[in-house]
Amino acid sequence: MNDIIKAIEAEQLKSEVDDFRVGDTVKVYAKVKEGNRERTQVFEGTVLKRQGGSSRETFTVRKLSNGVGVEKTWPLHSPIVEKIEVVRHGKVRRAKLNYLRQRIGKSAKVKELVK
Repeated sequence: MNDIIKAIEAEQLKSEVDDFRVGDTVKVYAKVKEGNRERTQVFEGTVLKRQGGSSRETFTVRKLSNGVGVEKTWPLHSPIVEKIEVVRHGKVRRAKLNYLRQRIGKSAKVKELVK
């Protein structure tokens, strides 16, 4: 039974997953259906967390929109997510950046990782 579930989940995985980590600033290109039309919408923000594994892996992105914090969580292997583009890499020492929710302005920024 377990092997059957693993085989079905392996078929649903995307062949290429963009390499990004927590703290990175990313642009998520997501498909949006409006009536009978479909378009691509870009959501740019900081990755707060990645959780789960295999086909159930999700990631959460946070941005400020008109002074209000907006968070969206997407399944990593969903067909709704077209691509994930890394704008800049962040230097963080934690796996989940929940503390950014209480921060405003400069203190809510993540330092850029210089390689």
